Amino acid sequence: MALFDQISEDIKKAMLARDKVKLEALRGVKKEFIEAKTAKNADGELSDDTALKILQKMVKQRKESAAIFTEQNRPELAENELAEASVIEAYLPKQMSDEELTAALKDIIAEVGATSAKEMGKVMGVASKKLAGKADGRVISEKVKTLLA
Repeated sequence: MALFDQISEDIKKAMLARDKVKLEALRGVKKEFIEAKTAKNADGELSDDTALKILQKMVKQRKESAAIFTEQNRPELAENELAEASVIEAYLPKQMSDEELTAALKDIIAEVGATSAKEMGKVMGVASKKLAGKADGRVISEKVKTLLA
């Protein structure tokens, strides 16, 4: 089942279960998916790769908002944002552990033949494609810096 269809089904389930947080989060996701489908250069279809990128962006936005709300001493709003982020994260692939990420990056560095921090761009280009959805971009970048240093 495509991610779009899965989200639509889960919206129905959340309505029946009267789960407000899940319902709001999934409605937001569906809105983003529909906007992506009907965007200017879109062909009316939404690939799962594009959908995963949208989900990652939404989780990141929710976490950043929660951090801002926490700074501004608004814990109730931060809590809601984090709850929505955890609902959306359930649709993302399982994140790589630190050891798995290190091993994968060492393989990529060997494959590219990078030997110094100057070649970080080459490594990041390959790593961001291969590890998309499996690890956060910032974490990948920090790991690559450490491994090339």
